[in-house]
Amino acid sequence: MTRSPGFDTSVAHQARMYDYLLGGKDNYAADRAAIDAQLQIYPDVAFAARANRAFLGRAVRYLTAEAGIRQFLDIGTGIPTAGNTHQVAQEIAPETRVVYVDYDPIVLSHARALLISHEAGATDYVDADLRDTPAILAQASELLDFSKPVAVTLIAVLHAIPESDDPHGKVARLMDAVPPGSHLAISHMGTGLLDSETQRGLENHSGRAMQQRLTARSREEVARFFAGMDLVPPGVARIEDWRPAPGADAGQSVLWGAVGRKP
Repeated sequence: MTRSPGFDTSVAHQARMYDYLLGGKDNYAADRAAIDAQLQIYPDVAFAARANRAFLGRAVRYLTAEAGIRQFLDIGTGIPTAGNTHQVAQEIAPETRVVYVDYDPIVLSHARALLISHEAGATDYVDADLRDTPAILAQASELLDFSKPVAVTLIAVLHAIPESDDPHGKVARLMDAVPPGSHLAISHMGTGLLDSETQRGLENHSGRAMQQRLTARSREEVARFFAGMDLVPPGVARIEDWRPAPGADAGQSVLWGAVGRKP
């Protein structure tokens, strides 16, 4: 089993930094200092966090309302905030079932909030690392029926997995476990979205200040996660440009986003 990083509040963590950007309170001085340093490199970092959350909401609404999905496997859940996957999905289809997966102790401490489901549906929480796919699938199968379509969501988590841990292979194994009609939704820190100096600055900063060194990937590398799948239009796009809602905030994210269907 893959060992997750230990709980160390003196080193910034992606989930807690994201919480700080979204106005949460489950973060520490190191997380806030890391964000302050990021803002010097990339002033739109707060916009990117909000845009990522909005992308999750639009993707889940599409998957529930248009694709007819009633089961979600949300890996890399992060600290709960408004508009969690089950809240968005169950507003449309109350019978939806959602399994959340994360290894962060702070997320675990909030598991009860994630488990408050509509009475017609159900939610569960799995304490596991994305890299331990057998454990995730085994525990998720206690609530989800893998003979029926499942939406796997990997929102702003794959860029924390280095190439040495074979992220494309991990995603392929997850999608091999679900039937045709299942979907995959991803947002991912990308190359080709910012000038090269800003890109290098963000990657170097993550290596110095965070538990996870983030690995940005190109549009083509992100598209590889959807190998053998049909991409939902507009395909791989900036998250703010993926089926955007009218009147959305203006800004420029550094994240690719896409949704695909397993035929």
